[in-house]
Amino acid sequence: MALTKSPIQVHPNKGLGFLTLGASLHDVLTRLKAQPKAYPTIDLSYSSTEPISTPVLLNLPINGIRLRFDGPDQRLRLIEVLDFTKSRLSYKNNEIVKLPTDGNDTTPHQTVGSGGPAFRQVYHRLFGPAFPGEYIPPGSENNLTKGVYVLSYPGIAFSFPLQASAWSASVDFVSLLSSSAAFPATSMAIFNGSSWPDARTSLFTRPPSNPRSLLLAGRGRDGGPDEIEEVKIHGEGRIELIRRSNYPFWIILSETTPQDLVAELGPPDAIYRKNDRRLSIHRTRTVATQSSRQRKGTSLRGHDDSTDTDQSSAHATTDDSSDDDDPSSNNTRRDLSSAECFYNYFHHGFDIFISNPVAPSPPSPTAPRTSSNSDGPLSGSLSSTHLTATKLLLHANVPGSYPFNRHRRSRWTLQHVPSEQYADPLNSEMGFNDIAGRLKEVWRSTYCNVEEEKSLQRGMVLNRGWGDSPGSSCELVGGWEEGLNGRKRQVGDVIADGEQGLGNTELFGFPGLVFEVLKNGAVSCLTVF
Repeated sequence: MALTKSPIQVHPNKGLGFLTLGASLHDVLTRLKAQPKAYPTIDLSYSSTEPISTPVLLNLPINGIRLRFDGPDQRLRLIEVLDFTKSRLSYKNNEIVKLPTDGNDTTPHQTVGSGGPAFRQVYHRLFGPAFPGEYIPPGSENNLTKGVYVLSYPGIAFSFPLQASAWSASVDFVSLLSSSAAFPATSMAIFNGSSWPDARTSLFTRPPSNPRSLLLAGRGRDGGPDEIEEVKIHGEGRIELIRRSNYPFWIILSETTPQDLVAELGPPDAIYRKNDRRLSIHRTRTVATQSSRQRKGTSLRGHDDSTDTDQSSAHATTDDSSDDDDPSSNNTRRDLSSAECFYNYFHHGFDIFISNPVAPSPPSPTAPRTSSNSDGPLSGSLSSTHLTATKLLLHANVPGSYPFNRHRRSRWTLQHVPSEQYADPLNSEMGFNDIAGRLKEVWRSTYCNVEEEKSLQRGMVLNRGWGDSPGSSCELVGGWEEGLNGRKRQVGDVIADGEQGLGNTELFGFPGLVFEVLKNGAVSCLTVF
């Protein structure tokens, strides 16, 4: 890869070129993959057993750059330059390292080591005086003669190798790093903080000052719709979207219209027209279960209700519809079915299913009852033939999962299922075993018997790798979208430590909720209905 003629600008406390601290993994990876000539190799490293709680590393070996993201929010926390010969860098129009500018050179510039700047270049010409840094003595068996001196400025730090024999705490660092015992910098780190020792203690937990969206980071509030920080689920179709700058936006399933969504969230990134009906076969068991429940005076909607997002198919499984012989009613139903679609909001991290209104999910037995939620989400005056938002699919963007990097990570909490032992909301960072344990405790009293509880909580296996299987359709993940040419993620798009993915997933249902769970226990997608 030829070196770029225009240097990449270094911004301490902010970023490197378009790589902005606080940006989402989805935004950064999408931008990098859109420039294959500039970034031909992208290596993704993550923990296959704990992909949510541990950091995610994005390595650009051809460019000499490494990016570190936190696991729970997947936001860029640290930018490291590991080889100064592979990218031309500039700070306030001064090149950090002088590299050849021959436009015919098609290979990385070859020098000894990382070719970093000398201390004099950093101290006298670029950044000026600094407070003393910290010395790290030799710790590697392969190199017992050199330690590392980390020189920090606000938002940026350099690592200089130093002969261990020359180190003395009584000698000032300027004299040490200016001597022949010091070597040019081997790496540079860009972070948010007053110094590296201050920043590293809270590197992955400090709230980022910049937005997740690279578009918003470059243009401010006028760059696009306000981003969603968190999704709070309150039960019975009531969903609160916490926004970064504006007041929360409430989605009331079967009431909120597509026009409301566009006004508050912006136009969708893509629209998927629903056409897969193969999962509707699972509704027959649900109808029989609901009939039994209605005789008991209860009715729960589990994961079988959500597998077929074509709500009109519910009429096909019953014989008591008074409109079956009405041609106008049938035509209306067909028109609604053809208008059903998914609004894909990749940059927000979720999809919204648009269809005619349906009955609300039942209230949680442990949720506090108030006058504001006792009427249910269908308390408005909307007609059943009026298209509304009826399902919300929240994507976790788990590294190694089949739909990885289709959406940015969406964080959520379940506010409506407290238990006697735990009052804190369930959240998207928890493993499914912990989530399921709490939900089983909350809903146990609503089941007729133990056998019914086990029956309704069985997992349904999905295979995401088969392009023509119901498990890879938009019925569950908002799949192949308009405007993306139906392109699937190809193996090799992102190298993930040799991993080919985390395998098949399973669906587990509770009233108003469906969890898609990976083999490692992470929740890949939560459907709210």
